[in-house]
Amino acid sequence: MDTAPAPMGSLQHRSCQQPEMGDTWSQLPWPGPARPAVLLVSLILAAGVMPSDAGTSCPVLCTCHNQVVDCSSQRLFSVPPDLPVDARNLSLAHNRIAAVPPGYLACYMELRVLDLRNNSLVGLPAGLFLHAKRLAHLDLSYNNLSHVPADMFQAAHGLVHIDLSHNPGLRRVHPRAFQGLAQLRDLDLSYGGLAFLSLEALEGLPGLVTLQIGGNPWVCGCTMEPLLKWLRNRIQRCTADSQLAECRGPPEVEGAPLFSLTEESFKACHLTLTLDDYLFIAFVGFVVSVASVATNFLLGITANCCHRWSKASEEEEI
Repeated sequence: MDTAPAPMGSLQHRSCQQPEMGDTWSQLPWPGPARPAVLLVSLILAAGVMPSDAGTSCPVLCTCHNQVVDCSSQRLFSVPPDLPVDARNLSLAHNRIAAVPPGYLACYMELRVLDLRNNSLVGLPAGLFLHAKRLAHLDLSYNNLSHVPADMFQAAHGLVHIDLSHNPGLRRVHPRAFQGLAQLRDLDLSYGGLAFLSLEALEGLPGLVTLQIGGNPWVCGCTMEPLLKWLRNRIQRCTADSQLAECRGPPEVEGAPLFSLTEESFKACHLTLTLDDYLFIAFVGFVVSVASVATNFLLGITANCCHRWSKASEEEEI
């Protein structure tokens, strides 16, 4: 007897292997007496899923409606398992999530929006976005990220908006962190711990419209000149928080707005010596050497004379 084919979503859900999530979701308590209706709900909760509008699974403590999965503000310590495979908008904001397991997004190829703001993330696993080719909006603000590694957003070429703001420990952005994100329009790196940002990290973003970099402890030395020059050339096409971006060092420019620095500010970085300068330095060095030798010679003669005079004095007394 032929069996009816399973719905496409069910096939995708069964063939996609999710990473282990631990015991957090299998040990949720359900208080109250054992009534039939409560028992039925308890059995559903024990399985870790609730039915959603699309007929796929919806994690406990989350709401699922019209391809939007909202698990925000639930005090979660880990990401929920078994999301609806057709989810387009996933909010995990305002929780206590410290890590996202590798391959977590492998099943959710329709995902467009991922909100992970205000958690305890210190990093993301390599290749997390390999299957999230349609992801357009990513919010990682208000976390504990310390660096953005190379190819962090690998394969997520559809990203339009990335928010990395308010990560106070964020001190390094790899030059290839945003490689391949040609469609990226909005990038927020404000209120972190960045003292330096490589020009290479930004010059591969032809579609960039808004760049937020204020609130960082920028060190406006010679190494920052290429980035500032690039920003000045793009200031007409790229909106930036120019009033909030200030230099924290060196001391001579401390407190100065980042965008107020001109080529004159970096004049000392381009000082070059001419042939006359080298000849003058060589002459001064020669004179100093001769003077040093003459001084040592005179000191030696003086010491020898003093020694002889002292010895002659002692003989006369005898």
